[in-house]
Amino acid sequence: MNRRLTLICHAATAATRAAAFPADEGIEPAAAPLAALAARVGRIDRAFAGPALAARQTAAALGLAATEEPALRDAAVGRWAGRRLADVAAEDPQGVAAWRADPAAAPHGGEPLAAVLARVAAWLDARVPERGHVVAVTHAAVLRAAVVAVLAAPPTAFWRVDVEPLGIIELGSDGRRWNLRAGAI
Repeated sequence: MNRRLTLICHAATAATRAAAFPADEGIEPAAAPLAALAARVGRIDRAFAGPALAARQTAAALGLAATEEPALRDAAVGRWAGRRLADVAAEDPQGVAAWRADPAAAPHGGEPLAAVLARVAAWLDARVPERGHVVAVTHAAVLRAAVVAVLAAPPTAFWRVDVEPLGIIELGSDGRRWNLRAGAI
């Protein structure tokens, strides 16, 4: 395939370590083996980064001259931003349950999952005709949404995709659609 898209989750932040919703914090100083990851990614024809500080810092640490891309922003979680999931769940168990069960729900006052899925799917569709290797540094929610879109899975599958800091998802395209690529070590 002559079309390749590598999606990289940003490096660890205080929020990811605390299982908290992000509030645009930067990456941790000892965030990772970024040099090894940069070598694994290989030659790149075009790079993007989500607008959040963690995505931009990770892209810079990887040596990428990334274009900031608003479509790669994290899911907006409204009043839950900066708070630990466990604390929100203890305070508003019905809200968290609705958020996880109903893709149209936004009990936090932010962006519903359905909107995140649609935004990421549209961005992927726009990349299909591009040739070469595109890299995008973004958030776990965007990588999850990309997997759901590529597999044409139901929205609830979003919650069944685990993405670690610096996690990678590889996609390949035949010029018509994306396919999930499994690679060898």
